[in-house]
Amino acid sequence: MTAPVYLRIREEERSDIPAIRELVTAAFGRAVEADLVDRLRADGDAVISLVATEGGGLVGHLLLSRMMAPVRALGLAPVSVLPARQGVAIGSKLIGAGVARAAQAGWEAVFVLGDPAFYSRFGFDAELARGFQPQYAGSCFMVMAVSGSLSATSGRVEYAPAFAGLS
Repeated sequence: MTAPVYLRIREEERSDIPAIRELVTAAFGRAVEADLVDRLRADGDAVISLVATEGGGLVGHLLLSRMMAPVRALGLAPVSVLPARQGVAIGSKLIGAGVARAAQAGWEAVFVLGDPAFYSRFGFDAELARGFQPQYAGSCFMVMAVSGSLSATSGRVEYAPAFAGLS
């Protein structure tokens, strides 16, 4: 019998950067999101970068980046899981850990642009985000108050400049 392999979530280390790039590219089937991660890191806008490991290898990555908003806020994107490991809650565990770290660090909110059916499970709320004016609007724009209630519920919201390069 082989020993079970356990999922571990930890902060990104400098030595992880090449593997993170490969993982993000594999997860999305293109390099655009990996380029985004690299640019956010290079611009100093990456605030929380977590990796999920199994048996010493990277299987997932999550990035929370600085946002311009009327509240102290981070943007959640991207969340990446190796294709062979998708569907087993690695992304969910990364999101939970990322939001917890954001709350511990005193951030007020985390915004996400994603599937409401998926992200609402974690407490992201499109209705709560309705008062904000993001550069990317719609029902997929959601916010979560990670440390109680929000000190503001309206105002302009902008993702880090690196997001402007997405296509």
